Amino acid sequence: MIHVKQIETGTIQENCYIISKENDALIVDPGNDKDKIKNALEVLETTPLAILLTHTHYDHIGALEDLRRTYDIPVYVSLAEQAWLGSPEHNLSTYSDQEIVAEPAEFTIEPPEKIVIGPFSFKVVHTPGHSPGGMSFIFEEGDCVFSGDALFKGSIGRTDLPGSEPEKLIPAVKDKLLSLPGHYVVYPGHLASTTIAYELRTNPYFRKDAVR
Repeated sequence: MIHVKQIETGTIQENCYIISKENDALIVDPGNDKDKIKNALEVLETTPLAILLTHTHYDHIGALEDLRRTYDIPVYVSLAEQAWLGSPEHNLSTYSDQEIVAEPAEFTIEPPEKIVIGPFSFKVVHTPGHSPGGMSFIFEEGDCVFSGDALFKGSIGRTDLPGSEPEKLIPAVKDKLLSLPGHYVVYPGHLASTTIAYELRTNPYFRKDAVR
């Protein structure tokens, strides 16, 4: 069974996740605080195999290059946002304290896809709206989904940013995420974790839908 470690990073409290199984790990959205992430990997006694990006806004990629070089591991990103890694204007770091320019990812994804990395197997679905290449990672083994900035506890991602597509976010969340079993845990890009059933029951954007 997989284990999930949440690490809050950066000034806007982005969630980085370490998904581990025995001595292997995946890093999801290394937003900032590279030392905090490295320390967590050491405590868990795991070796990262890859970095997964739900999307490429600056608060999700601040520690990307340091971790990629330290552990010599590949990065997986949506094909739609591959170019954003190297563009402060697109990854929005031009509006932050420090511009971020990252190298292209080693692997690009065009969801839906099923990906296997070492002992990990997961499904990738397209959840655009917050950003055009937004993706969510569904781990059936752990009964969970990493939703990036598409779905939060009690809310959804912003759609007033450059590149956002407001008309796509709610339909994508309903179709790709809220269709999952109610007991599935949702690990979002910000705020606390939640479940699909809880969001169907309480989220003001979706509670009119049938409760599972």
